[in-house]
Amino acid sequence: MIKIKTPEEIEQMKFSALMVGETLAEVSHYIRPGVSTKKLDSVAEDFICSKGATPTFKGYGGFPASLCISINEAVVHGIPSNREIKEGDIVSIDCGCTFNGWVGDSAYTFAVRGAKKEDKQLLKVTKESLYLGIKECVVGHRLGDIGFAIQSYCESFGYGVVRELCGHGLGRVMHEDPNVLNYGKKGTGIKLREGMTIAIEPMITLGNKELVFHNDGWTCTTMDNSTAAHFEHDVAITKDGPIILSSFAPIEEAIKSNEYLESI
Repeated sequence: MIKIKTPEEIEQMKFSALMVGETLAEVSHYIRPGVSTKKLDSVAEDFICSKGATPTFKGYGGFPASLCISINEAVVHGIPSNREIKEGDIVSIDCGCTFNGWVGDSAYTFAVRGAKKEDKQLLKVTKESLYLGIKECVVGHRLGDIGFAIQSYCESFGYGVVRELCGHGLGRVMHEDPNVLNYGKKGTGIKLREGMTIAIEPMITLGNKELVFHNDGWTCTTMDNSTAAHFEHDVAITKDGPIILSSFAPIEEAIKSNEYLESI
């Protein structure tokens, strides 16, 4: 069942969504060669708790950490570990915060200094596709319009559009109806209604779209070991058009101050 939110509830959700961006900005100060993904997770958890919020991911379905950190060919759901970041890595970080009973969920993919030109282009296109999907979040449009916008743009560059994973509704829990696919046909799927709140999250690969799901029950990587990118925003559908509840602005400001990260 799709849960419609009031304008007041959407404003409350925005606090949680913006907190995710602030958390990712804090984490981005620490991204550099030699730093473990477990360290980044610790930074995030401390920051979220210092704000009086709860890390949504930790314990969700048994997930053991506050962040999903996926490097290079890992698409999503990477478990933080002692693995150290290296020059040229592509690092996707997905984060969730629960504040005053509302969930924020957003992701950003970082290019570590020395990243390949083709990898940075993948990040740029994936991020652009997210905003093309958001542009379709208009009352009366359909879910297929969002998927078509993302798919057609990314496939025009020859990229793979992941099928097995998708965006979702969100609110008082992280995953609500409906599923928000990153592929589709115009004019298909349910109609978008005022008060819907969804997380749109293109997961795009430099190679083909096929995935491998690992025995840890979480990590998934590209079958051809090509690089993957993942960006995510929380969006409210209103009579005046889409409102992006989350924000990349603090993340991108933090990137500018980190000599080990490259802007895309």
